[in-house]
Amino acid sequence: MDGAQPSAGDCIWLEPGLRRVLAPNPSPMTHWGTNSYIIGEGTVALIDPGPDLPAHRAALLAALRPGERISHILVTHAHLDHSPLARPLAALTGATVLAFGAARAGRSAIMAGLDDLGGGEGVDAGFAPDTTLPDGAEVTAGGVVAADVPSEAVAPDAAFGRAIPQPAGAPLAHGPGWRLEALHTPGHFGNHLCFAWGARCFTGDHVMGWAPSLVSPPDGDMAAYMASLARLAARDWAVLYPGHGAPVTGAAARLAGLAAHRRQREAAILAALDDGPQSLAALTARVYADTAPALWPAAQRNLLAHLIDLAGRRVVAASPALSPDALFRRC
Repeated sequence: MDGAQPSAGDCIWLEPGLRRVLAPNPSPMTHWGTNSYIIGEGTVALIDPGPDLPAHRAALLAALRPGERISHILVTHAHLDHSPLARPLAALTGATVLAFGAARAGRSAIMAGLDDLGGGEGVDAGFAPDTTLPDGAEVTAGGVVAADVPSEAVAPDAAFGRAIPQPAGAPLAHGPGWRLEALHTPGHFGNHLCFAWGARCFTGDHVMGWAPSLVSPPDGDMAAYMASLARLAARDWAVLYPGHGAPVTGAAARLAGLAAHRRQREAAILAALDDGPQSLAALTARVYADTAPALWPAAQRNLLAHLIDLAGRRVVAASPALSPDALFRRC
């Protein structure tokens, strides 16, 4: 689903309790720009503050009604178009910054050992939240505590409802009129979180309606990406709110389509390797023949992610070692 392009800086009410402010950072990788979402009224949560641009900072503050305050700033992942404004905005508002972890958090054991693969596009390397959110962690706002959380696990702050990490399996956050749940969804990025709001999901860069996600190792991980798609597909979503582009109302179809797209790419890679060992560049030209050559550098990163996944499953082997310069062959 894609709608009319919004104007950067405008505060758009998408539904009761949900506002969107578009950042002025359009590009081939960010579409119209980054979507920043304000959830609730009165005491509100902000998902993905976006880039640290003065105009966007002013637009977010202007989107608040008189007397409203931001209690929590939630970051889907540590990319430069999503996280840099978190710290300056927290300093202005007293909000707590929450995310899965710092920029390198959440990598699989395989990816943690592959630092020499290049990549690193757009990483906010210095990002660190005030509070880390493990999958399913609970945070309180306004003194609200979930009934299934032991009281000794919570240390509320009367001034700002400071976020406290909690055991897995609980809802993420509470506030007047809103309740969110954290879902760790690595794939596009190791520390990527989606946030469920009832039957709605804020999907960051994991799921978008206008384009598939970039999966660039070692921050990106194709095996994790597919598993995260399957995790989201197991739930019945009314709408997905992505980090870029318009809301996605056909959630099940979009999730299935993204998974099918990756399976088709994998099949094309294996068909190409049936003709013999090939370099990453040669595979990219063949597998992405339907893609403009200007986009091949990004396509090559996706293809490398597929090859790493296939190597881990012992379907493909790399010689002399797994790297962008290797020759790849069928096992």
